Amino acid sequence: MSLAFKQETFRDDYTFRNSPEAIRRFPFPFPEDQYMYSVNIEPHTPGPKGAVTEFTLDVDEHYVAECRDKAITLEQDPGRCASLPHMMDAEWDFLEFSMESLARDYPEQFSLSKNGKAWTWVNRPLGLEQSFVFGDAATLPMGPFEYMGRQVQGDFVLLDQREDTLFADAGIVTSQADWSLAFNVGMSWHEWHGPVPQVTKLGVMDRALKFLMSLQQGNPVRRLNWTMTINPRLDTSPENYPLWGGDRNKVTEQNAGELAHLRVELQTLFRMPRSNAIVFSIRCYLISMQEMATYPRWAKRFHRVLRDLHPDLVEYKGITKYQQAVVAWLSRFDDGADIGTGTQPE
Repeated sequence: MSLAFKQETFRDDYTFRNSPEAIRRFPFPFPEDQYMYSVNIEPHTPGPKGAVTEFTLDVDEHYVAECRDKAITLEQDPGRCASLPHMMDAEWDFLEFSMESLARDYPEQFSLSKNGKAWTWVNRPLGLEQSFVFGDAATLPMGPFEYMGRQVQGDFVLLDQREDTLFADAGIVTSQADWSLAFNVGMSWHEWHGPVPQVTKLGVMDRALKFLMSLQQGNPVRRLNWTMTINPRLDTSPENYPLWGGDRNKVTEQNAGELAHLRVELQTLFRMPRSNAIVFSIRCYLISMQEMATYPRWAKRFHRVLRDLHPDLVEYKGITKYQQAVVAWLSRFDDGADIGTGTQPE
C-alpha cells in the first residue's frame, strides 16, 4: 500500500486538511437521521479496500503528523502515558500485536524481523530502526507500551480483567475528547463510564461489560463513537482546557463550516494472548463541516442528527455553545427530502 504523508499541524496554526480520498473514506457514523447512545458493537473484520477498517490498525495520510503531535503532547505532559506495575506482560503483548499488525499490513512502511527473542523493528515513515530483546525492557529506549504507542495513530488503553470487571490500568492518551488519563487510570469499567448520560437507566454499560468480559482472542470487535471539536485539534484534554476551551465561543453561523469539526472515534478491542488484557484502541478522525459538505448527503443527515440531539447528549458532548450555529450552517444542505439509511457518501 502506497501512502503519501502530509506535513500538517493539529495545534497553533492548524494546517490539518483532509484530501478528497481521506474525506471519502471518513467513517461517517450516522446510518439514520436520529442518534441515541448505544453499544453498537460489531466484529472487527476486514472492511472494503481503502476503508478505515481494511486492516487491523489504520495508517493514513496523517500518520507522520499525528505521531509528531503525540510526541509534542508527551513532551509537555509525560503523564499522558501511564502503566501500573502489574501491566508489563500486557505492554509486551501490545508491542508484539502492533508491530506484527503494521509490518503485515503495510510492508512498504514497516518491517519486523525475529531471531528468537532478538527482534529488529523498522519504521520508515518516522526514520526509526531498533534492535531489542523481546521481554527485556532495558533494551528499548522506553517501556514497550510507550515505545509502540508513540508509533500508532490514536490512543490506547490496556484493560485488566479481574474481580468480575475491567480496569483501565494502562494508557497512552494524547487525542482524547475531554477526559483525563491521570484521573481514569486504575478505574473500573463503571467508574470510567459513569459520566455518560442515559446509559445507566438503559443498562448499556452492563451489557457492554458482559460482552467484553467474554471477548475471545482472535475475535476483535469495534464500534464508532463521535463528538465535535472546534479547530482540528487532537489534544482536547481537561489538562489543556485553557488552550482550546475558549474556541467554542468563536463559532458563528458564518464561520461554522471552517471551525466546527466532526470528531469520530473508531474504537476497537482486542484480547491479548499472554496477559489476557484487552487492548482498547481509540482512533480519532476529524472532518470539518466544509469537507463534510462535499458530500451533501452527509451534511443533510448530520444537520438532522445535531438539530434533534437529546439535550443530555448535547451537554455531555460539550457542544451546547455552538450547536445552533452549526445547525444553521448545515441547514442550507437539507431540503427536507428522505435520505434513507446507510452511511455511504453518495
